[in-house]
Amino acid sequence: MTMTIVTIMIVLLLLGFPMMIPLMTAAFVGFFMSFGGLGQMETLIQQMMRGISPTSLIAVPMFILAADIMTRGQSASRLIDMVMTFVGHVKGGLAVSTAVSCTLFGAVSGSTQATVVAVGSPLRPRMLKAGYKDPFALALIINSSDIAFLIPPSIGMIIYGVISQTSIAELFIAGIGPGLLILLMFSAYSVMYAIIHKVPTEPKASWKERGVAVQKALWPLGFPVIIVGGIYGGVFSPTEAAAACVLYAVLLEFVIFRSLKLPDIYTIAKSTGLITAVVFILVAAGNGFSWIISFAQIPQTILAAVGINEAGPVGVLVAISIAFFVACMFVDPIVVILVLTPIFAPAIAASGLDPVLVGVLITLQVAIGSATPPFGCDIFTAIAIFKRPYLEVIRGTPPFIFMLILAAALLIMFPQIALFLRDLAFR
Repeated sequence: MTMTIVTIMIVLLLLGFPMMIPLMTAAFVGFFMSFGGLGQMETLIQQMMRGISPTSLIAVPMFILAADIMTRGQSASRLIDMVMTFVGHVKGGLAVSTAVSCTLFGAVSGSTQATVVAVGSPLRPRMLKAGYKDPFALALIINSSDIAFLIPPSIGMIIYGVISQTSIAELFIAGIGPGLLILLMFSAYSVMYAIIHKVPTEPKASWKERGVAVQKALWPLGFPVIIVGGIYGGVFSPTEAAAACVLYAVLLEFVIFRSLKLPDIYTIAKSTGLITAVVFILVAAGNGFSWIISFAQIPQTILAAVGINEAGPVGVLVAISIAFFVACMFVDPIVVILVLTPIFAPAIAASGLDPVLVGVLITLQVAIGSATPPFGCDIFTAIAIFKRPYLEVIRGTPPFIFMLILAAALLIMFPQIALFLRDLAFR
């Protein structure tokens, strides 16, 4: 049955069907082969509905809606202006500002693609004008945006937490350390790039200009306070924090900044609804698929065949890293989390690994894969937004991919990079 399911999925993908079709078709075929017919199909439907029933998933459309509102408003530009006034004048400061702005907006939106749009659109022209090569600028924007996968709120972590029944609050705080580590690596590389290529610096802002920029950015900086402070201060659950973010975004962009008008609500709601529908269909199909392969003992068979069960904790982490990294080069990150997490669940449980550490490592790997050729999803977002050819977009990515892989290796060797803040807050 394993080969039949894999063949069906590969054929449908090659024929150009969206990922939800191969998942659902494979689930139906697997059900037919396991139960000898479709007479009990309601069982599979119940499993699919169970996948989207956890209340934690309510946070997903809420964070998507908040990100959509902020992307269309002034929050991103105010954060960018604040960062630029402090580091724009140092060598490589504009590139460092881009990385920091992507991290800050990721901490506000939780969406990599929203970060590419919100930060990349204004900063890429400025980087080109300052003397940076376009492949470097594109690669920096794409890969820095993927820090949004790690810095809370992270939609990828929410999906993983629901699938693996891991605390989303613990996952959120554990992602901060690796996210800041990657930001540090990208900033150091940006400085070296500017020195080697003799990129001129930006004019230094006065303290008065910095004060004005900070004052303007105080309102958008309230988002991380609501999310991180609210959750770990015991005020909100992650789901309630998502709803509070939506309310705060509406007040900010519609009332305080007045950057959006009432007619914009329809466009924003429609965009959020479409994205949410795709995500929830994928989650439902993925849960049905996961139930079928678990029922058929496919994960155990695969892991036993490759010897993962005897590899020990480090070997399991390495295998997880490779599998998720390669899969996300070809398939949407949410789908990869839905499909591969149940497959590795037996090995994770057997090796006694901390599920929070595993979740952070998986999230990091899907972030890397999302920006890696040939089919990383953020690559195609950049192609659509910046109207640049595929080869130009991916040309500058190898150094960033190397740094991300190095970060994953450091996380495996030194788990406290992720677990220190978690232990401080919850242990």
